[in-house]
Amino acid sequence: MTRYTLPPVHELPSAAPKTAYLIASGDLRLSANRAGWPAQAAVEEALQAAFGELGWRIVRGHPYDEAKEHGFLDSQRAGLEAFRSIPADAPLIVAEAVWQYSHHVLAGLRTHRGPILTVANFAGEWPGLVGLLGLNAGLTKMGTPYSTIWSVDFTDDWFRGGIREWVETGRITHDASHVRDLPALPDGDERALGLALAQQLATEKAILGVFDEGTMGMYNAIIDDELMNPLGIYKERLSQSALWAEMQTVTDAEAQEVGDWLLAEGMTFALGTDEATELTAAQLRWQYKMYIALLRIADDFGVDALGIQYQQGLKDLSPASDLAEGLINNAHRPPVRSRDGSRVLWDGLALPLANEADEGVAIDAIVTNRVWTAMGFDPATTLHDVRWGEDHDGRFVWVFEISGSVPPSHLSGGYAGAVGWRQNPVYFPLGGSTIKGVSKPGELVWSRVYIDGGRLHLDIGRATAVELPAEETERRWQATNPEWPIMHAVLHGVDRDQFMARHKANHVNVAYAPSAEAADDALIAKAAAFDALGVAVHLCGTVALP
Repeated sequence: MTRYTLPPVHELPSAAPKTAYLIASGDLRLSANRAGWPAQAAVEEALQAAFGELGWRIVRGHPYDEAKEHGFLDSQRAGLEAFRSIPADAPLIVAEAVWQYSHHVLAGLRTHRGPILTVANFAGEWPGLVGLLGLNAGLTKMGTPYSTIWSVDFTDDWFRGGIREWVETGRITHDASHVRDLPALPDGDERALGLALAQQLATEKAILGVFDEGTMGMYNAIIDDELMNPLGIYKERLSQSALWAEMQTVTDAEAQEVGDWLLAEGMTFALGTDEATELTAAQLRWQYKMYIALLRIADDFGVDALGIQYQQGLKDLSPASDLAEGLINNAHRPPVRSRDGSRVLWDGLALPLANEADEGVAIDAIVTNRVWTAMGFDPATTLHDVRWGEDHDGRFVWVFEISGSVPPSHLSGGYAGAVGWRQNPVYFPLGGSTIKGVSKPGELVWSRVYIDGGRLHLDIGRATAVELPAEETERRWQATNPEWPIMHAVLHGVDRDQFMARHKANHVNVAYAPSAEAADDALIAKAAAFDALGVAVHLCGTVALP
């Protein structure tokens, strides 16, 4: 007996044979969850049919909400409540047809003892595969075992073979033959450059200014200080409320100078008058002020790179940050003077910037910027969502799309090839311009920094941005998000399913090089730098070594 009131111990139900539970992590925004629910319902129906053919049934771990008009877990609390009714040792499916906030379900997944399967539709209209990759990266970071699979229509033999393997063994094995650890590099100019830059960074150190880390449930995009600091990179944690306050100090005249500069460079904007659905001059003015304010705050703290969340906080207060972000990471951009007018900030220099405050991208961008600058290449980097892709003329061509902007130097035609479109009201209630355009053909180095086993890793490979016929580009835009910039990417020596099974992020970082040989050299220098910093480097696909 005790004189205290003891809490009751919650008993989880027992798992039934040949039964898998299903959960669906969703967005935080009601508008997005409602819009994406029909796609999610179609995926779940297809999964029910596929598992039913194997003699299994699927039990939904949480109900459809009649009032909200969707069946997604839309908060961390909702996720915790759902796991109270799921047997801890039951086979568990996380099905995704939309972008999802991983932290809604990570608490339950961290302690779940049964086999976990993440599943997504491989489709353009709704970014289920983007959400899947972000969730997979989070599971990898926290050391939770999982299997993963995807399908266009859930009827193909490859998909059905995969789920059969999962129900029989609790795992799915994917081909990882395209990946190998970085071998010892011979002495050469590129290795010497990488070592020198690594030593400089570790010795002199760098500052990442990050505005409200932890964006959009991307647990995988938070790199702990204990892992980042040994590289010589330290965080300056900044507040988006301070950014909004700084924007109030920027004059309309200063903002107009930014707009005039962009128009003189040939950028155009698809303007209207309806604030709810169209891009307006007022939205642009706030974006210009944000661009100026970001650089002035960066100057205040002497940062070497920036990361800005925007979503969720600022989306209800200000037009989108994308226009400002794309400009900042471009060496040629509208000049911004210090508050006293005495200096042009980062004059002629790209300030590395990680969209959505993705700190894996930020680490990558800091190192890439220094390698590319030393080699005399355009140092502008950008992340893209691994959005979708299809075969075209006998090769698989990825659709890489970041949700708003890329540096204009990445676009065919530069600023003249850029058009500002309004962000989608479903996600961005106050609008704001994107930097819409087609990425220019050219040679790329792609990469991703991520956490696995409590250590930083870098996957790195080569790719080519290719030009597709205008009608095919437009078809792909219409199948995804026509307001966003698009890259047609062909990965060297990595097929679709190899990349999906291996990639530990919803984002991929890309940088251009002036030729194939130059890209090969830059990859070696970058790999050498990360290796010297103590990061585990993995070569993916066809990579030319000296």
